Amino acid sequence: MLRSAVLALALASGALPALAQQEVTPAQVEALKEQIANIDQWLTEAEEDRSELERQLASVEKRISTLTRERRQLREQQAEQTERLSKLTEQQSELTETLENQRQGLAKQLRAAWMEGEAPALKILLNEAEPGEIARTMTYYEYLSRDTVKRLQAFQKDLQRLRRTQQDVRATQTRLARTEAELEERQQALTDTRQKREQTLARLETDIQSRRNERQELAADHARLEKLLKEVQEAIADIPSPNEQQPFKSLQRKLPWPGKGKIVANFGSRYADGKLRRNGLIINTGEEAEIKSVHYGRVVFANWLRGFGLMTIIDHGDGYMTLYGHSSSLFTEPGDWVSAGEAIAQAGRTGGTDDPAVYFEIRHNGKPVNPRNWLGSP
Repeated sequence: MLRSAVLALALASGALPALAQQEVTPAQVEALKEQIANIDQWLTEAEEDRSELERQLASVEKRISTLTRERRQLREQQAEQTERLSKLTEQQSELTETLENQRQGLAKQLRAAWMEGEAPALKILLNEAEPGEIARTMTYYEYLSRDTVKRLQAFQKDLQRLRRTQQDVRATQTRLARTEAELEERQQALTDTRQKREQTLARLETDIQSRRNERQELAADHARLEKLLKEVQEAIADIPSPNEQQPFKSLQRKLPWPGKGKIVANFGSRYADGKLRRNGLIINTGEEAEIKSVHYGRVVFANWLRGFGLMTIIDHGDGYMTLYGHSSSLFTEPGDWVSAGEAIAQAGRTGGTDDPAVYFEIRHNGKPVNPRNWLGSP
């Protein structure tokens, strides 16, 4: 069997499963190159985005660490102020108790003096005591009275000072608590920001890996297609064209149409959500319309290929090949020679078309060219 026929059978038997899954055909080599370039550009930008996200995450982590340290210091200050307030409260209780005892003692002293009479000193005089004793007694009463008043005043001042200190401590506690609440709010906001950044980074990592996998598959598809086309061209490079046949290259704007109908998709038009460009024409035909070879040549591929259904590829020599897809039935096999105008297939809906049609493509040295520049009048 001819080498090209072996290649065709290998393709049909699943030698290129990834191509079938991606709906990639030899007619889409250039589109695959464009896809790979777009993915490479996307990956470059994604890597830059990832670096920026990682930088932002590091900055947020540092700010969270700083706030955590500040909150810890504030809690230590709060603990110190609480302990200080506790000690001051204890001192206040002791001073209050002492002051109350002093007050009670003074009251007791005043009541005793009152019971002795309105003028205790007068009683001493009336008791005919010695003048020296009288003087000492009067001085004692005077000293006792002044000392008691001074002590009461001192305790009162201590209490006032303690109360002011307690107020200051409570004010400090309130301020620290407010600062703590503000820091906690800021830390929570930063924590939320960190979580969002981490989620965004995780999604980006997933997207990057997915696009890398997609790129690997496309690159593998592209390599297989290039290899297939190269081997097909090598296998048919030595096939001479009959002398009586006009060279394909001399038939620009003179080739017959592969089928009668209306063009519904032009060369270069976008499809697959705008990601791919067509390398040929789609011509809607009638039911069971015959698809005909546009020039003399040899069939190098005749089988099914996902996305294009049943397809025939004909080599015309000098690096020119034509492709015919979406057929419902194939009339030739790899290795067959066909003439211009010979029926090679029947139009159909294979490969995902809604109406009976033929996909027609022309390639020169493996590169697609616009069929409209080669076909004559319909």
